[in-house]
Amino acid sequence: MANQMSSQLKLQDMSPSSSMAVPVGSATDHFRQPAATVLGDPADTSTSTSSSTSLTQTFHFSSGNPRIEETRGIMHLFCEDSPSHLPVGRKPLVSVLGVPNHMTYADFCKFCGSFTQHILEMRIVRNDEMEDRYSILMRFQNQDSADKFYLHFNGREFNSLEEEVCRVHFTIDVQFTGYSGSHEHGQPSPTSTTEHSSCPVCLERLDHDMGGILTTICNHSFHCSCISKWTDSSCPVCRYCQQMPEKSVCFICQTSENLWICLICGFVGCGRYKEGHAVRHWKETQHCYSLELETQRVWDYAGDNYVHRLIQSKTDGKLVEHTHCMHAGDGCGSCGCVDSGISETLLSSKVEAIVNEYNELLATQLENQKQYFEALLQEVKDETARKTSEAVKKVVSQKIPKLQAKLERCTKEKKFLDDLNENLVKNPQVWKVKILQMEESEKKALKLKDDKIQMLEQQLQDLMARLEVGKMPAEQDESSSIN
Repeated sequence: MANQMSSQLKLQDMSPSSSMAVPVGSATDHFRQPAATVLGDPADTSTSTSSSTSLTQTFHFSSGNPRIEETRGIMHLFCEDSPSHLPVGRKPLVSVLGVPNHMTYADFCKFCGSFTQHILEMRIVRNDEMEDRYSILMRFQNQDSADKFYLHFNGREFNSLEEEVCRVHFTIDVQFTGYSGSHEHGQPSPTSTTEHSSCPVCLERLDHDMGGILTTICNHSFHCSCISKWTDSSCPVCRYCQQMPEKSVCFICQTSENLWICLICGFVGCGRYKEGHAVRHWKETQHCYSLELETQRVWDYAGDNYVHRLIQSKTDGKLVEHTHCMHAGDGCGSCGCVDSGISETLLSSKVEAIVNEYNELLATQLENQKQYFEALLQEVKDETARKTSEAVKKVVSQKIPKLQAKLERCTKEKKFLDDLNENLVKNPQVWKVKILQMEESEKKALKLKDDKIQMLEQQLQDLMARLEVGKMPAEQDESSSIN
């Protein structure tokens, strides 16, 4: 059991490009051998593989910066029967599969919460089948902590805004199957036999007694408490980003080969050996600086040459000075004469000349860009003024006939009302006489009506009197006949 724990404690030292030196006798020697078991008990590997083949699953993984080095391996996991089932023969070693790339190292440490203090080591790896996700190998202090972590986080959502859940599996063992990289990174330094790896952030020794250790996907190790304060998704040491960048294509022909990006506006176009859209962009906009995406070199279309002084080394990815031999025209085949013969004064003057050259070049380019954009702005203003004038003329030409017809109609109505008013003002006496005549005629009509009513009432009275007189002889005759 002591041998097993001591072999597991060397997990942080198996990275060939750790931030500090590692012991020669560490697990670095084991992962270069194909199918060498690094995690887990080697004595249990054959037994678990033969007895539980149907209950396990394997995943191929890799880690490291592909441009510098890459470590490949296989991890053997227990199959998940049910969320609450704990497999028999498990170890305090678990794997979290399918973590989204947008979750940084700090985000995952916060997601683990209080379990972080029980974690001895975490290692970030990428799965071959998942391009936009990564996996995490975690080793706990004891089996009880690993079981609680599994029961608490397995099937739990990473956050309330996403549907993706945390998939936790108990890990049987991890085997490293291959390594690719430069010889410089593959061989440890002889002076590193007595040195211990340290955290690049706090410069303290990477010891489990001081807290958990997290190894990034580029094989750099940190304390979990230190990396949790790093909110960026890149590595604090080499700036390697776990999120794979989107594949760039030409904005015009959509090709992905021989691409150049304009350093002024960000336009991406293909080179002159394809369709030449980057050159066309320079001719149209006069943006003369363009960066080749493959080699990271800057080309000046106006000067027809490269203008960069720094290039990225293909060996370790660092920026180094790109120098040219001063005696190339004299047949010198190497640049050793520059380093050996140049004096400090000449070097200072050369640096000052380069700085002045860049300053003048930058000032000239900025002035050209200013004039170019001012010309574009003036053209836009002129075009806008011309279109506005044409629109106003068009609207006016359509409105004038309607306004003229309406004006004529209003003029006729005004003339009629003016004539009527004038007639009313000139003949007030005539209208007064007419009003008096109308009043007198109305009075006469009322008087005739009253006289006629009075005459009809008199005639009615006479008629009633005659009727009463006619009734009296008839009544006398009837009374006489009865007697």
